[in-house]
Amino acid sequence: MNSRCSLTDTVVTKRRVSLWTEWTIALQFLRDGGGQTLTIMVGVAVGVAVVVFVSALIQGLQSNIIQRTLGTQAHIRVMPLDDVNSLREVSPGTVHLVREDKRAQRRRSINNWQQVVTTLDGLASLQAVSPVISGPAFAARGAALESVALTGIDLLRYQRIIPLASYIVNGEARVEPGEAMIGSELAESLGLSVGDKLRLDTGRQNATVLKVVAVFELGVRELDARNVYVGLKQAQALLELPGGVTQLDIGVKDIFAADVIAARVARLTGLQAESWMEKNAQLMNALSAQSLSTNMIIVFVSLSVAFGIASVLSVSVVQRTREIGILRAMGATQGQVLRVFLIQGALFGLAGSFIGVAVAFLLVWVFNTFGPGLFYIPIAGALVVFALLLATVVGVLAAAVPSRRAAALDPAVAIRYV
Repeated sequence: MNSRCSLTDTVVTKRRVSLWTEWTIALQFLRDGGGQTLTIMVGVAVGVAVVVFVSALIQGLQSNIIQRTLGTQAHIRVMPLDDVNSLREVSPGTVHLVREDKRAQRRRSINNWQQVVTTLDGLASLQAVSPVISGPAFAARGAALESVALTGIDLLRYQRIIPLASYIVNGEARVEPGEAMIGSELAESLGLSVGDKLRLDTGRQNATVLKVVAVFELGVRELDARNVYVGLKQAQALLELPGGVTQLDIGVKDIFAADVIAARVARLTGLQAESWMEKNAQLMNALSAQSLSTNMIIVFVSLSVAFGIASVLSVSVVQRTREIGILRAMGATQGQVLRVFLIQGALFGLAGSFIGVAVAFLLVWVFNTFGPGLFYIPIAGALVVFALLLATVVGVLAAAVPSRRAAALDPAVAIRYV
């Protein structure tokens, strides 16, 4: 009864309900709601906390996976077009038939690769371009022999795509003539360390002995067991491809536009361009599935929050029928009564979302501080703004039906409601 008197006192001195009074009445209804208000705000907070934490968790996981994947490979790889065999079968009175068979690919250089590099350097969408020559070889030390992937690089350019220096566990990132960098697994299998000698043989009667100047660990067992990096000219000599390169590695600014940029590079150069997205199709499918699951969680949590707010406000309309009748009798329009309940819905969503975001930050801090340490979860500012807006909009939409019902009440009938 006291709440009804206080509400009547709020509007008795006004002929019509002002916007400020709409907010005052909405806040009074929330305060009088007591347990209902607290319960629905806790519900909204839990929903928002789930949305923010799960979204941040998935984003952190995806970022970690992509970083690990792209930390050891170029975003785009440009190579010569494949060789094909073309056979023309001609018979009198028939058309020409052409059959193309793919054949074993010989190692060959990209024609005029220096001009291609210069052209690609001018593209604003590219971050870096690095000439690379690669081929198979055997690494030996004493009686130990391992098959390896020999890679010749321009270290300054290559490090703008793959930061080799950050993967060095022993020694210094350097590929001067007569020097090599090897993976940690290969070093262990051959018993090598920095300063030791390594014999490389490409099967062309030009085996050479190189000094190990660095041991790296890329975090991928296969790469750490097979990769050997040498200088570009050293690899050209070992693979008998003087002055040539077998591929161009490219880094792009927008990694998720790599497939579009690769298509443009292919048209521009007339060469074959393969993006990391094409090479890691299964990974992209997994990332898409993760994003879809996150969106589904957001939708279902939003629906739960909306039904909770709508149910509380529906009960509030029934409980406050007499007050609504008094407001209408004092001159409040249907639109003003409608806005009172819409404001309540917005306040439910906004206040609950602030609490939920705070809880999400706490959960993320606990995960980053005491979790398994597999990856770090960041919370982007855009995610916080999205959560606040989502909860507020859901609150307003959830209040739409109860508010229309309240605005449609007949004042004469509502005042007699007990």
